[in-house]
Amino acid sequence: MLNWRSLLFVPATAERFIAKAHTRGADAIILDLEDSVPPTEKVAARAALAGAVPRVSQEGAYVVVRINQPLSLSVPDIAAAVGPGVAALMLTKVLGPDHVRLLSEAVAEREIACGMPVGSTRFLALVETVAALPQMAPIAAADPRMAAMGIGGEDLATELGATPTADGLYVWAAHCIAACRMAGIAPVGSLGSLSNLDDLEGYRAGLRRARALGFSAATCIHPAHVPIINEEYGATQEELDRARRLIAAFDTALAQGSGAVAHEGRMIDLPIVERARRLLARAEGWRTRTSPSATDSKVTG
Repeated sequence: MLNWRSLLFVPATAERFIAKAHTRGADAIILDLEDSVPPTEKVAARAALAGAVPRVSQEGAYVVVRINQPLSLSVPDIAAAVGPGVAALMLTKVLGPDHVRLLSEAVAEREIACGMPVGSTRFLALVETVAALPQMAPIAAADPRMAAMGIGGEDLATELGATPTADGLYVWAAHCIAACRMAGIAPVGSLGSLSNLDDLEGYRAGLRRARALGFSAATCIHPAHVPIINEEYGATQEELDRARRLIAAFDTALAQGSGAVAHEGRMIDLPIVERARRLLARAEGWRTRTSPSATDSKVTG
């Protein structure tokens, strides 16, 4: 399962954004070939990937490439994107598990051509259509490349006739998380719209609700969102220390023959301890990085 918190979208042809992407503190950079690139620029965007990949990853961020959905575009996208330095592809408007497996075959051919181990390129799938909603569980488990899945809030809300708010997407977000957890992959998402760049506190509130629901990472379209994601999907040093004390208290109780124990004003048992262990395990994988607007009280590495 991917151990990322923040994934920042950067148009593959946007030189001024690519030049600074490695300084933003995101765990992964998504080089976009889809919505942010107009049809007349698709060829140029593919050509730009070779130079962009090493630049955006120079501080250690993983690289993801978001590809287009129509096969007439996704096949040349895959040919341009798959190669050393690209950790994953973001699959857009996934139709179902067969769609995922078809793209996996195309990626395997490209990996062989590049001398890469087959399966080394992972998939992050986006469910963005009403027709795909009942197939979220099969999509999540469709292929060994699947590492994460999310719902495309803006596109999905448009098809549903809803608004991309927490209430409008809550039910499908919960379904997405359940499908991901059953398949053992990471649920990626937030509750609310990505497009409002001025309301950072509203954005933070949406992240907190999404994390409480079960999401483990989120994408964003603006650098100002990155430190907020890292904070809300990360952990404070106090939270990590509390988790360590909780586990130690439980282990002591277990050694004394008790499966539950009072600790710091609350009763703790195995499910609570398991969440603490998962938090510590995730924190071990976060890379140390600094961000212009990150707070000192948060563990963002």
